[in-house]
Amino acid sequence: MKRLDNRAESHLAPQVEFDTMGNAAWVNQGYCESPPTLPRGISTIYNSQPHFQGSTDSMYKLDTAGAFLEEPPSADRSLMKKQRGCCSFIKGFWGTTLTENTSNNRELFVRTTLRELVVYLVFLVDICLLTYGMTSSSTYYYTKAMTDLFVNTGGESGVNFQSIGSMADFWTYTQGPLLDGLYWTKWYNNKSLNRGEQSFIYYENMLLGVPRMRQIKIVNNSCKVPKDFEDDITGCFDVYNEKKEDDHSFGVINGTAWTYHTEKEVKGSSHWGLLTTYSGAGYYQDLSRTKEESAIILGELVDNLWLDRGTRAAFIDFSAYNANINMFCVIRLVVEFPATGGAISSYQIRTVKLIRYINHWDYFVLGCEVVFCIFILYYVVEEILELRIHRCSYFNSIWNILDIVVIMLAIVAIVFNIFRTIKVDNLLGKLLEQPGIYADFEFLAFWQTQYNNMNAVNLFFAWIKVFKYISFNKTMTQLSSTLGRCAKDILGFAIMFFIVFFAYAQLGYLLFGTEVESFSTFVKCIFTQFRIILGDFDYDAIDRANRVLGPIYFVTYVFFVFFVLLNMFLAIINDTYSEVKEELSSQKDELQITDIIKQSYMKTFTKLKLKKEKISDVQKALQSGSGEIEFKDFRETLKEMGHSEQEISAAFSRFDHDGNQILDKGEQERMKIELEEKRDALCTELNHLGRHYGKDLTSNQQKQSSHAFVDQEQFLRLARQVFQLDSSVTGIRSSIEFIMEKLGLQEKGKETAKKFTVTDNDVSLEIPNDHKP
Repeated sequence: MKRLDNRAESHLAPQVEFDTMGNAAWVNQGYCESPPTLPRGISTIYNSQPHFQGSTDSMYKLDTAGAFLEEPPSADRSLMKKQRGCCSFIKGFWGTTLTENTSNNRELFVRTTLRELVVYLVFLVDICLLTYGMTSSSTYYYTKAMTDLFVNTGGESGVNFQSIGSMADFWTYTQGPLLDGLYWTKWYNNKSLNRGEQSFIYYENMLLGVPRMRQIKIVNNSCKVPKDFEDDITGCFDVYNEKKEDDHSFGVINGTAWTYHTEKEVKGSSHWGLLTTYSGAGYYQDLSRTKEESAIILGELVDNLWLDRGTRAAFIDFSAYNANINMFCVIRLVVEFPATGGAISSYQIRTVKLIRYINHWDYFVLGCEVVFCIFILYYVVEEILELRIHRCSYFNSIWNILDIVVIMLAIVAIVFNIFRTIKVDNLLGKLLEQPGIYADFEFLAFWQTQYNNMNAVNLFFAWIKVFKYISFNKTMTQLSSTLGRCAKDILGFAIMFFIVFFAYAQLGYLLFGTEVESFSTFVKCIFTQFRIILGDFDYDAIDRANRVLGPIYFVTYVFFVFFVLLNMFLAIINDTYSEVKEELSSQKDELQITDIIKQSYMKTFTKLKLKKEKISDVQKALQSGSGEIEFKDFRETLKEMGHSEQEISAAFSRFDHDGNQILDKGEQERMKIELEEKRDALCTELNHLGRHYGKDLTSNQQKQSSHAFVDQEQFLRLARQVFQLDSSVTGIRSSIEFIMEKLGLQEKGKETAKKFTVTDNDVSLEIPNDHKP
């Protein structure tokens, strides 16, 4: 029989192994059924502390349900702290899917990704508040007001800034609409503003310092005249080139307007115009703070021929400040004089917020900036840890490269923010000391604009980075999987597409470049052809430029590019998307966030129900006593119900205020009232959780039945039955063989064992009549 016991144990080993595995996994229990009994040490009602040690107020901590949470003894806590150390803290605080081994643990992967997503969403909200807090709709209306005044408004002659076509128009504009817009000295009823020498544009915008006019000239004979025209053409001024700038004094040679100044002396910066890029050097003239004196200065410039054939660009710079919205408006009006003659006007109006912290909202944004800096420090450490673990393979993921880009842009933004604050304070200090000088806010306005652009790009990348944390879901991976799979096909198609596209761009540039503005440069041809694909084009201009080749170009381009190539591109995307979607639908469902939430729910449900049972035990112990209850009687009653010594001591000392180890009637009443409140709260929470879980369970069962899949609970139940059935069959066969061997009927016993049959859950054994006992 000893041999039989050993065989039975060996055959029952798979069942024991399965039970062990099943206990380690979480199996959802239905709401109507009772949760499985958990060990008493898992969750307790009262804090487990030694009996009557210290103040009772410091011995307990309340959770959300009003119950007390268990804390490990002080010796265990100190031991745990020693074991954790600095490395454990770093791993827990900066733990990501790249710093932890989640390859074989789907649940750990989902939980870690979910934690990363929550932290990143907080960072995303902070950067949104920070970015949108620096801008306002008032910036548009401020820019529009300045544009209408200095660009669209014309004088008595009808010349406005956009209609400037010659040097004469330039001087007409500067002596008319420009002076009228810069110096507001009267109300609309011709009464004086009484603002002294200070000018307020539109009565609200203070003119900072004085305006400045600057020009750039080209030296004579900078180009070569053909020999046939040398006798008739005495001067030649080439297109603008920084190396051919004229740095000689001219005219009356008295003042800055007639003397050349380098970019460093002027403290200027280069400007990207419509024709080319101009340096920050040249000849400049500062106007006055009053309209009359400025008109006299302009008159002297006109009389002494300040602009001539060598002039290639004239700049008008000034700045205004509106205290109502705390905005600076830095304006630059540019008139370019090409070598062909005539004039081309352009303007640049930058509305920026240079003084940052004024009202309560600004200080709230300051708080967001501090939080932003903390987040950047956090992510810098995180990326360093990931880079240290994965080294060069870290750069194989596009998401890691995107992380580095976001961090680098953020660091540059932080540095510029500090630099801008210091620079503005210095500039305003000088301006207040000398109000009659030119206020050069062009440099700060330019970099503030670049700073805003950088923040916009960084915010865009920050939103795109959300896909990194939601890519564990099948549905969310469709976009990235589709683009990744069809990347090679798209690359091959792009080569074919751009060969045709650039061929048509060159054809359009050569055919229509001399007459149609949208085809005047090769770059404009490229964008014009993209606009044709979207349906935005001027066919009449093409037809006027070339009545024969214009229609042929247009028809063939629309046919080959729009109808053929574009639809081929869409077909590549559609086919790949269909393949990816089909593969994802056939893949096995892995653990998702919803499963994690359900597991957490069931754990909470079980703990609450266990607490409810413990409260009932304490209530029974109170009811078993009469009059005063001593500690030893209270302890013996709860010990019989399975509670530990620490739980009993904590529960008793919680209400034994006098410390005499006896609960009088008042103390018993307080305990009863508190226990009833906790029991009612737990019942309400259990019912609430149960109702929601019941609805979710019903909907999940309907979905599973519609898709003909077996859920995890049913699968585990069936697998457990298979293990039990296999173990039972094996044990019975072993027993039969052992008995037949003892009786000397081994061969007949084997035949009998072969007749053994198994049906679903019933086991039947057929034994011949001659062998029945």
